Amino acid sequence: MSGHSKWATIKHKKAAIDKARGKTFAKIARQLEVAAREGGGDPDHNASLRTVVAKAKAAQMTNDAIERAIKRGTGEADGGRYEAVTYEAYAPGGVAMLIEILTDNRNRTASEVRSIFTKQGGSMAAPGSVAWQFSRTGLVLVAAGAGEDELMTVALEHGARDIVRQGDQWVVTCEAHDVWDLKCALEAAGIAVASASASMTCATAVPVTDAAEARAVLRIMEELEEHDDVQDVFANFDIPDELLAAAAP
Repeated sequence: MSGHSKWATIKHKKAAIDKARGKTFAKIARQLEVAAREGGGDPDHNASLRTVVAKAKAAQMTNDAIERAIKRGTGEADGGRYEAVTYEAYAPGGVAMLIEILTDNRNRTASEVRSIFTKQGGSMAAPGSVAWQFSRTGLVLVAAGAGEDELMTVALEHGARDIVRQGDQWVVTCEAHDVWDLKCALEAAGIAVASASASMTCATAVPVTDAAEARAVLRIMEELEEHDDVQDVFANFDIPDELLAAAAP
């Protein structure tokens, strides 16, 4: 959990920039299309679509934009045909990574992702060699200014498994299917939620204490996040806060 929750904090701090570029909305639109294509366009009868719609609304995507993406997925409007692929890889320092992709050209995307790792001294891994280390977990980030007692009371009553202070935020974990209910319960109690997502987390973190390796790991994360086809990146690194601050892109 350590690596991805730290990266989630970095992503939250740059979210305004990402929104301005339109990358956040474009990626969520792809997810809406695929979820609607695979399970139908009614969120009440498609759990995957319901989750992505909640994610879209949390990102302040308009209802019209959400509806257009769903219609592209169901074939009611013209749209691309995206394929879901998961790549597995290792970054410098033995850091394991999972990369979730939605692409309309698997060969092109595979080549571009491989190039990102090669440039930074990492490598792609065989299917299954990394994935077994990860499990899907709900991850909610709350500003540390929230009252600890109230946070714990509300969170534990609504499915939280663990609550850990990490820097200037609380990291609350739960079952993946409980993440949006937990987010809504916290907000209803007046507790501001910085972000909420269903993330792949790893029980065992890999310490990264070498500055060059830390920079390489974070550069890979940054370049993958900037790639249009990459929907999410999960990693099991544990970089000390002071080194993280110095090495962060």
